[in-house]
Amino acid sequence: MIIALLNQKGGVGKTTLAVHIAEAISRTGKSVLLVDADPQGSALDWSENRPDNPSFPVIGLPKANLHKELPALAKNYDVVLIDGPPRVNEIARAAIMASDIVLIPVQPSPYDVWAAKEIVDLLQEASAFKDNLKSAFVINRKISNTAIGRDVGEALGGYSLPVLKASICQRVAFAESAAQGLTVMDVEPNGSAAKEIEKLTRELLEL
Repeated sequence: MIIALLNQKGGVGKTTLAVHIAEAISRTGKSVLLVDADPQGSALDWSENRPDNPSFPVIGLPKANLHKELPALAKNYDVVLIDGPPRVNEIARAAIMASDIVLIPVQPSPYDVWAAKEIVDLLQEASAFKDNLKSAFVINRKISNTAIGRDVGEALGGYSLPVLKASICQRVAFAESAAQGLTVMDVEPNGSAAKEIEKLTRELLEL
């Protein structure tokens, strides 16, 4: 299974979600590969800070022929996650063509909801070639008990894609763990952030 995290808007937390979902899946006993397809290389930067014996490898592949190179790599893993580029370009198109599921992280802001149109249009184009392609929104960096946090799901309802029930709140634990090359599951395994990631991962795999 190949899952891409894509959104043409930068700063939505794609890399944070990608490394955390990869960690959560690896903890279920599946073999996982994380592919950094973002030319900025944030997932690779994170991986260089990790302690020895990491639970999954991270490779850089920010190439427009990603969909051609990935199948040979993917056959050695149960799940491959692609951390996509922060814009709709040839790499994003290649990531869609390589994937079984596309997850679109969206922050609870009107700008993010409006900006989602470009990636949704791209997915609709791709579905003409890949009729079994699945995609969904996930609300990321949600601020608890705010009207905008509640309303964003309704606003995304204007698009044809589903919104996952599990959402991820804005939490300091994500930044603090990333600085050490770790995840929230490493530093606070019973914390709220870890539980949110585990819930999101379960729902994602059920797609």
